[in-house]
Amino acid sequence: MIRRLKYKEIDFKKYADCLENSEQRKYSASKDFLDVTANKQWDVLVYNDYEAVMPVPFISKKRIKIVHNPLMCQQLGVFSAKDDQKMNERFLHFLQKNYLVKVYYFNETNSFESKLDTKKNFLLYPGSYTEVFAKYSPKRKRKLRLDDEVLENSAIKEISYPKAEKFIRENVVGLDKEHDSVALLKTLEAFYSLKYLKFFAFYYHNEITNMIATYSDYDTIALLGTFNDKKYIKMAGASTLIDHVIKENIENYIFDFEGGNLPSIEEFFRGFRPELKPYAVIDNSKKALVKNFASLMMRGKFF
Repeated sequence: MIRRLKYKEIDFKKYADCLENSEQRKYSASKDFLDVTANKQWDVLVYNDYEAVMPVPFISKKRIKIVHNPLMCQQLGVFSAKDDQKMNERFLHFLQKNYLVKVYYFNETNSFESKLDTKKNFLLYPGSYTEVFAKYSPKRKRKLRLDDEVLENSAIKEISYPKAEKFIRENVVGLDKEHDSVALLKTLEAFYSLKYLKFFAFYYHNEITNMIATYSDYDTIALLGTFNDKKYIKMAGASTLIDHVIKENIENYIFDFEGGNLPSIEEFFRGFRPELKPYAVIDNSKKALVKNFASLMMRGKFF
């Protein structure tokens, strides 16, 4: 039996135990991660006594709940001891029957009988850095061979949030609205305060030219953001920073590139020779959302 629990009704100990022992474990489904990204606006669908769980983040518009993966939360979905296609279908059906869903992302382990759209993600699994580096594309290896002048005048440093914030404000791209930039900075600051997030900067002549933000939890280090000064985009500072984090951690951690749907980003990530890990998504148009809203209203399914 699947039941819906509001935030205040969740047994977070049982929820965490289910996540930790699940085949699909993802840091993005943890309470801390969702509390920050969804601002504690999330329900949980639970099968029996937390044998399987599915977090459901939402936004509220005119008291209407609209399911929407929050900014920086790439994958959620069903979590259970063993991924079960029929169980996943039951959760999918419950979600679509009882919620107004705009955007929901499952995880790469979830399989379905239904045909769902997918998005791309890339992962590097733990291993010897020497072996991982050997698989890099010839182009990526060339990019990482900095010339003598750059080598003599550059450095990689871990920096504090205030320094990172200044650089992000000056160089962030790809966000549609000012509100998104504010939400991004608020999220990064919260993760930094909770000690999940680190910022690494590439300095050239004592100025930051590139920066990355990485989130660490349990067995995964995720690339939550890459920020570049356009004047130095060809210097390969971003590649150097990512390679640095991989070198320092790949023996013990999965490196999660957190995306790869844009052709330019996919090409960049593929240079590190990660494994492609597609994940199922629901992404309804406004027209479909209106139709689903009418259907839910007729069945009295809004809560």
